[in-house]
Amino acid sequence: MDLADTPEEAEFRARLREWLAKELPALPGKPPPDDWPARRAYDLGWQRRLHDAGYAHVHWDASPTVRLIFLEETERAGAPYVGAGFVGLLHAGPTIAAEGTEAQRERWLPPILRGEEVWCQGFSEPGAGSDLAALRTRAWRDGDDYVVSGSKIWTSHAEVADWCELLVRTDPDAPKHRGITWLALPMDTPGVTVRPLRTLAGSAEFAEVFLDEVRVPAAHRVGAENDGWRVTMVTLSFERGTAFAGEVVACRRVLGELAREARANGRWDDPALRRRLGALNARFRALWRLTQWNVSAAEASGGVPGVSGSVFKLSYSHARQELYDTAADVLGDAALDLGRPWVLDRLSSLSYTIAAGTSQIQRNIVGERILGLPKGR
Repeated sequence: MDLADTPEEAEFRARLREWLAKELPALPGKPPPDDWPARRAYDLGWQRRLHDAGYAHVHWDASPTVRLIFLEETERAGAPYVGAGFVGLLHAGPTIAAEGTEAQRERWLPPILRGEEVWCQGFSEPGAGSDLAALRTRAWRDGDDYVVSGSKIWTSHAEVADWCELLVRTDPDAPKHRGITWLALPMDTPGVTVRPLRTLAGSAEFAEVFLDEVRVPAAHRVGAENDGWRVTMVTLSFERGTAFAGEVVACRRVLGELAREARANGRWDDPALRRRLGALNARFRALWRLTQWNVSAAEASGGVPGVSGSVFKLSYSHARQELYDTAADVLGDAALDLGRPWVLDRLSSLSYTIAAGTSQIQRNIVGERILGLPKGR
């Protein structure tokens, strides 16, 4: 595997760096973290700038290597993260690009790329825990529609979303992995109720979503009826395989900031802290190489990441938690001040062993699908 840029990739990297250096100083101020309507406008405004400059296409039309260069360079430059566009750009969009019909791709992908529509993820349910296939939200066919009743929880960006990638059970008598269907739900449909959930950090990027006989056109089904679990695995492969690439770059930048802070406040004199920072640096360098490997493997297999994304997700989740625990040691008493850098990141890092599939689920995937171990009882 050759990790060096080709001449074309090097030219793309240089051109992107030049554009970022010119564009970032002209951005408006970032809105407060708890004002999601303002954050939606800010995030979509950045996406529109990318689109108008010709960079929005890299999420789906460019090679995985070019996508990785894009994530690396925008993160290093301190460009806005995808934010409210996360689900559309990194989950639903790639899934529709891979599994949708031509009409579905034409309807849903351009508005995502232009920064016009936001998607949320309606996967988790109150009674399912980490077993996604135990979902009970029911959908039955009625003419040209599906009628959906049930509820979802931890629905990312539901309060500002236009669409929801929604998993429903269309065959309650089938084995639980075979009776699921993937639907695209317009969030303004009658019968949809959104109840925001406020996190420990004071933000409300998650919500409960209640569905009371909501009618969804059958034309909004992605993939075949009852084939939703396979389509979902495509979604999750993007989520675990490449969606966190930019965050690895961000964590490496935070490591450098922690080292500078430790030198400034005297904590650098602690040899145990220096060893922890050095070990974390090695881990994140290895995670970046693993990301490059995953992207190269995805490129060779048609653009969809494989199960090796679970290896990355498992390792990254725990490395991120350790990074921000180390940040608390660097800050000392200031780690209790929510206004200081890294404190809110430390709180959010606790969710990473749950989000995008729990660490227990990732270990099962690694054991069964990579190592060939028998399924646990």
